[in-house]
Amino acid sequence: MKMARYGTAIVVLHAIAHSLHGLAHQEIPVPLSLLQTMFIGTVILLAPILAAVLLWTKFHRIGGWLLLSSMAGSILFGIYNHYIIISPDHFSHVIFEGWGLLFQVTAILTLIVDGLGCWIGTWTLKAELLQENVESAQKG
Repeated sequence: MKMARYGTAIVVLHAIAHSLHGLAHQEIPVPLSLLQTMFIGTVILLAPILAAVLLWTKFHRIGGWLLLSSMAGSILFGIYNHYIIISPDHFSHVIFEGWGLLFQVTAILTLIVDGLGCWIGTWTLKAELLQENVESAQKG
């Protein structure tokens, strides 16, 4: 239950940070390809929500794996698009004023929030393994 609360909280923070970043993308505008849009829709937006739901069910282990993998995918996507590949989405190509300020701040904020999401996903899975070991020891 505790893991589900933390997982849900980080998914809410993730959604807020990424929504604000998406708003900056629209207002500047910084265009996205169809492939980028599909990745964002599935891995960055839908997968964490599904993970949070699963954390509250008997499928909480799948929820933990989905939380960890979606947050890791989100971090890798952000690092690649904002800091590695030179494109209009690169951190250095967006002016640090107006909507660009929101873009820059949320580009960093999403990395921090998603890093915490990876940590919570890992913590959830480790707690699950520990619980299994305890139950196994009690049976044996």
